[in-house]
Amino acid sequence: MSTITTDVLVAGAGPTGLAAAATLAAAGIDVTVIDNQASGDNTSRAAVVHARTLEVLAGLGVSERLIAEGIEAPRFTIRDRDKILVPIRFDDLPTDFPYALMVSQAVTERILLERLTELGGHVRRPLTLVDLVQDDTGVTATAEDGTEIRARYLVGADGMHSTVRGKAGIGFPGGKYAESFSLADVRVEGDLPHDEVILYFSPEGTLVSAPLPDGSFRFVAPVPDAPEEPDVDYVQGLLDRRGSLESPVTVTEVVWGSRFRVHHRVADAYRAGRVLIAGDAAHVHSPAGGQGMNTGLQDAVVLGDALVATITGDDAALDDYASRRRPVAQEVIELSDRLTRFGIAHGVRRSVRNLVLSTLARLPRFRTMLAWRLSGLVYRDR
Repeated sequence: MSTITTDVLVAGAGPTGLAAAATLAAAGIDVTVIDNQASGDNTSRAAVVHARTLEVLAGLGVSERLIAEGIEAPRFTIRDRDKILVPIRFDDLPTDFPYALMVSQAVTERILLERLTELGGHVRRPLTLVDLVQDDTGVTATAEDGTEIRARYLVGADGMHSTVRGKAGIGFPGGKYAESFSLADVRVEGDLPHDEVILYFSPEGTLVSAPLPDGSFRFVAPVPDAPEEPDVDYVQGLLDRRGSLESPVTVTEVVWGSRFRVHHRVADAYRAGRVLIAGDAAHVHSPAGGQGMNTGLQDAVVLGDALVATITGDDAALDDYASRRRPVAQEVIELSDRLTRFGIAHGVRRSVRNLVLSTLARLPRFRTMLAWRLSGLVYRDR
């Protein structure tokens, strides 16, 4: 049985874990990352990096690399089929990144891993954490193969079914949506904008259309029972029933597709002694608005900075992390839940919703508020 000693152990090598580890490594902190997969994911649900996330990642030297492999979408619109209800622009926001950057999570993970490697870190794979015990001076984590890792602090970035969160005794209250979600990356013929993300409302439900760097489009829709692998006919049906009527789009190929179910949960606490959680281990919610991975990446950098401060003598930094980031997750869940549920309206409710949104959208302050919230800039001080 081997034993590893480190300042910080990060469980989970997704975007959140890698960003936290890179933040620590950049400050000269000894960090060990473990992951239960033999290699990183090459498919993913997340496909957007927002402005605030690019701001916090810029200090790690990865934002420009992400931009080089993504495409910029400076517009986001909410529509009822062809009727534009709320046009939102990011290109006049006070940031160096006035757009939503469309780039796959797999690319984001690869770039973060490359940066962590440049900083002297690496990921031990496959190594699955199965238990942890903490005391006044640190945490001892045990892996499935018997390896013990002794760390001053442990970061749980191991996803919604987090072993770290469970072993630390942190509750994860909430629920899940009755609908499943269908996700498909497809090639199309037709007039879909390549610089705009669209959230379609329809009597049947919502549909998100997002451009991808390779010229394909990602469609995400809540449905009662999504197929495990959506085919061309299935995605075409979603577009016909929920998308544009005036500018029909023809699906020619499904590059990749999947189904998933979505929970809406926030952990009771982000800290239990020397154990911290971040990302999906701390919060999960609807994909509406593309906030999930972004919230996790922002968690990661704030937590990384807090751990650096704590290790160098600031005892209050970790409590500050928890008090700053948990309310953000609650706000994100409220926004994504509202977008998801607001999209399903029938009859009079649909007419009232459209009238209210169209009226509000005439107010520059309302459009600016949505742009700040979707871009994440509203969370700059947190």
